[in-house]
Amino acid sequence: MTSIRHFLTIAAVIASFVLLAPLSANAAETKASDLENTLFLDTVYGRVVIKLRPDLAPNHVKRIKKLTREGFYDGLKFHRVIDGFMAQTGDPKGNGTGGSNLPDLKAEFSPRPFEKGVVGMARSQDPDSANSQFFIMFASSSWLNGQYTVWGEVASGMEFVNKIKKGEPPVNPDIIVKMQVAADAK
Repeated sequence: MTSIRHFLTIAAVIASFVLLAPLSANAAETKASDLENTLFLDTVYGRVVIKLRPDLAPNHVKRIKKLTREGFYDGLKFHRVIDGFMAQTGDPKGNGTGGSNLPDLKAEFSPRPFEKGVVGMARSQDPDSANSQFFIMFASSSWLNGQYTVWGEVASGMEFVNKIKKGEPPVNPDIIVKMQVAADAK
C-alpha cells in the first residue's frame, strides 16, 4: 500500500511539472513582452514606471523606444510643468520648440481619456506634428481627449512626477536623469 501511495505521489509531481511547463514558458514570454513595453524614467526624486500602449499608438511607442534606446531623453528638462495639469519634456532645446532629427509622426488618436498618469505626445497645431516631446498628466483633462496621442500610462512612481518643479518654464527645471526600456535595464 505504501509503495502505491509513493508511486501516486511521484506521478502527481511529474504530472504537475509537465502541466506547468507550458504555463511557465508563457509567463516568461509575457514577462519579456511586458519589459519590452515598459519604460523606466528616472528623476531626482525616484523612478517612474511607464506602461507603453502599442495597442493604442504603435508608431508613437516605436518612436519613444527608439529615442530612449539612443539615450535621447537622458538629461532633458521638464520645460513646462503646470500644476494640476501636466509635466512636459522631450525637447533637446529645453524651451518647447525642439524635437529629434526624425520626421514628425502621424496622429494616432484613440478613445483613451487623458486622466491622471496618462502619457501623451505633445504636438503643434498640426495633428501630425508629434516628434519627441511628451507630457504626463497630473489630473484629468477631457478637452485633450481625441486631440492628442496617448502612448503610455504611469504604472508606478506618480508621487515622483508630482514632485517635479512647476513653471512655464520652471526657474530651476528638473530633468530626466535616465530613461530606458525595461528590457534593456541593467
